[in-house]
Amino acid sequence: MDLHLTGKKALVTGATRGIGNAIARGLLSERCDVAICARDARAVEASVRELSRGGAQVFGKAIDVRDREALIGWVEASAKELGGIDILVANASGLAHGVTPEAFRTAFEIDLMHTVNAVEAAIPYLKRSKAGAIVAIASISGSEDYGYDSSSYGSLKAALQFYMKSVSRHLAPHGIRANVVSPGTTYFKGGYWHKVEEEEPQTFAETIKANPLGRMATPEEIANMVLFAASPAASFVTGANLVVDGGMTQRIPN
Repeated sequence: MDLHLTGKKALVTGATRGIGNAIARGLLSERCDVAICARDARAVEASVRELSRGGAQVFGKAIDVRDREALIGWVEASAKELGGIDILVANASGLAHGVTPEAFRTAFEIDLMHTVNAVEAAIPYLKRSKAGAIVAIASISGSEDYGYDSSSYGSLKAALQFYMKSVSRHLAPHGIRANVVSPGTTYFKGGYWHKVEEEEPQTFAETIKANPLGRMATPEEIANMVLFAASPAASFVTGANLVVDGGMTQRIPN
């Protein structure tokens, strides 16, 4: 299937590793121009070098997405460098754990508010696009309870789903689509589940067993859904929560 992404200008937050990096690589493989950001300046520089091999246009900047002004500045600089914005992927997450005020604050500032601030900054540019699309990365934890210690993370992922549904309806008259992709357990070296595998092998094994497909997703499998949702191939898909979990969730969406 031709996703009709050639020449599109795409921004991806938290794109130096894991799902975010796979999304950036996928967009480049579809001949998009891409801008990325993350906190670690060295990681951003290394990722830009890697991603731009072969002549692709890649812009990167080190920012903390909790810093609203810095995030807005990155969106505006990216639009200038790339020549506009067609796609925004809000991927960065604080991966908050626990029920402390600090955990909830982290989830609020990173998972929710970084998305809100990036979307608001990108809207003027997306309105000029003929194929404007926003994709926010949530989680199956926003729809099902996976433990009290995950409530800070899950609560704000649930809030993110509500926000994106509202955004989708508000921006639809402007031809801008907005969707959520909710990954299930996703494994990559250096990621959360890699750490669990090393430190809590029994929990890791039980989690694998709980998935009907008997494994975890790769970042590339999540990225494939993001690319589709962001592309003109999904031109009548907006306001959706696209779950990519290998059948792990048990709820029946209403």
